Amino acid sequence: MYKDTFNDSVTLYTLLNERRPNKDGLFPIHYRITYNRERQYYKSGKYCSLSDWELVMDESKKGSKKASIIELRKEIQLGHETIKDNIKSVIESNKNIFSFDRFNNLTKKNITDTLNSAFQAKIDNTKAAGQIGTSISNKCALQSFIKFKGDSIKFSDITVEWLDKYQKFMLNKKASYTTIGMYCRALRAILNEAKKARIINENDYPFGKGKYEIPSGESRKMALTIQQVGKLMKAEANETEKKYRDLWYFSYLCNGINIGDLCRLKHADIKNDIISFYRQKTINTSKHKVKIEAVMLPQMKEIIERWNPNYDKSVYIFPFLNGSETPENAKKIVQKITSAINKYVKQLALRIDINDISTYTARHSFATVLKRSGANIAMISESLGHSDQKTTMDYLGSFEIDEKKSNAYKLIPD
Repeated sequence: MYKDTFNDSVTLYTLLNERRPNKDGLFPIHYRITYNRERQYYKSGKYCSLSDWELVMDESKKGSKKASIIELRKEIQLGHETIKDNIKSVIESNKNIFSFDRFNNLTKKNITDTLNSAFQAKIDNTKAAGQIGTSISNKCALQSFIKFKGDSIKFSDITVEWLDKYQKFMLNKKASYTTIGMYCRALRAILNEAKKARIINENDYPFGKGKYEIPSGESRKMALTIQQVGKLMKAEANETEKKYRDLWYFSYLCNGINIGDLCRLKHADIKNDIISFYRQKTINTSKHKVKIEAVMLPQMKEIIERWNPNYDKSVYIFPFLNGSETPENAKKIVQKITSAINKYVKQLALRIDINDISTYTARHSFATVLKRSGANIAMISESLGHSDQKTTMDYLGSFEIDEKKSNAYKLIPD
């Protein structure tokens, strides 16, 4: 039932490992691959008693039609088929020869139906790839799900009802819809991978129209008007406030660049007064890489000269990174710079009656000021590096509300 042979040299066999039971007296179910007399075992994440295993293997026996046995049989088969497909992929891509190294790189030995272990694998993989922000956000999501349902959550547990209960759980803890949405999007990414690996079926996938729809949260009014930007730049400030206001202004002028990307800008990125860069946030996740191009304005050159007098001798435009940092240390440096900008620009803005300002405000202001000037959405979306215009429209939400109010008053006769 669970045995396949490939090229008369590779054998895949699903078995119950009866050597050592767990504390409940159940035995682990493994997938065993044999090639050139070498055997390697892969965990399924499933456990079973000897009696139930007989029912799983022989559908003619009494009790083999129980719902729990049918479900176990289905899940084991899904795992078996996933490994089977991966073996075929390795053979087809390696001149018709199997390789355990290639197979293990393809599967990363992550055949399991446990959500917790899948999340942990994602956390470890993104951290190893230098995607520290993604690793941290996945870790926060996992911790939230553990608080909700413990440290052994199965993929089969994740249903529409489960997600509805999780949302209520989070709301009772005073979490925002934005936070719930962020964690659920991380969960959806894990389930998408599980569906692709055939660990779960399409029918069991809980997200989408008519199922659980991830809340987007309320967009905050974060953008400044061009007049407010001018007021901020002309305001009286101490030397520290001036320095960090400069960085905020550079971000605003440079297509709303985030501080992590700002810190990584290099001289080589500038040609003919155009700065070109990729967003670190999306370069490892987007299929189509979008290069962002920003015009190097005179004000931006002045800011660089004030921050980096040794500009000609450095690799980076700004003197924050040197290229030898670990991803974790680079993340800490960027966070420190971001915190300083938020602190000093906010205290300056409050003195001139501008509230709720941050580095995010620079990005939203860039988009909104361009929209108010008459720029089309497609151009703004491209300048921000968005893969679709829907994301851009979220940035412009506050502008659309203001425009609707303004137009509404035009209906009133003079």
